[in-house]
Amino acid sequence: MEPVLAQTTGCFLERPAPRGLADAFSAVWVHRMVERAVPPIVITPDATIDLQWIDGRFRVAGPDKEPQIETPLAGTVIIGFRFRPGVAAGWLGVPAGEIVGGRLDLGEVWGTRARALTDRIKAAPDLVDLVRQLEETVGTHTQGRDVLDPQMVRAFDVIDEGLPPETLLVPFLQRQLHMSERTLRRRFDDTFGYGPKTLDRILRFHRFRRLQRQQRDASTALLAIEAGYADQAHLIRESRRLTGATPSALA
Repeated sequence: MEPVLAQTTGCFLERPAPRGLADAFSAVWVHRMVERAVPPIVITPDATIDLQWIDGRFRVAGPDKEPQIETPLAGTVIIGFRFRPGVAAGWLGVPAGEIVGGRLDLGEVWGTRARALTDRIKAAPDLVDLVRQLEETVGTHTQGRDVLDPQMVRAFDVIDEGLPPETLLVPFLQRQLHMSERTLRRRFDDTFGYGPKTLDRILRFHRFRRLQRQQRDASTALLAIEAGYADQAHLIRESRRLTGATPSALA
């Protein structure tokens, strides 16, 4: 079977992270695959890192620089906790650059410490109870920990908002954050898993996707310019590079 975008198969539900998790996580989500054969799914880069519960274990997913293809079994349920920008490296205790493109069992990151988290999860009669257990367990490891990197959160927000036209990204960030170029690149690698220009590419594309959903009648060429692309051709190249599909196919 041909690969399909992850969001086009099964049932996906997401809500904001509850109190007790919100300092480190932005959302909790559930993706249930259909009960028949599932085609390979394409996960597109979105500048996030997730802690996931799948097949009775925790795993760490991302950050991704390019599309990733997975082939889940029919009926698989994945429960995800999406880290806030600038948090995952501190929460996990490893630089994000060491897990780029990874789908790693938490034990590969934490060693035997991962069992303390996994062993708290018991067989649950239904999905609601399982999600509650997972939220409580992840919450116990989150509360009272200072894992936020305020400067990198600021850097993320600056790039996500979009820079003024004709602005050079790295010098602009250096001025905003009062960092040398070497320090800036090292901090980006540790926090996000890649440099400022890669983060800018990914966030610009998702800025376009937000505009595409909000302004369904607007032309792709206009939305491309509004999102920060040089022109529509630039957008199409980036869309294919990040998702394997054109903007019109995504719409």
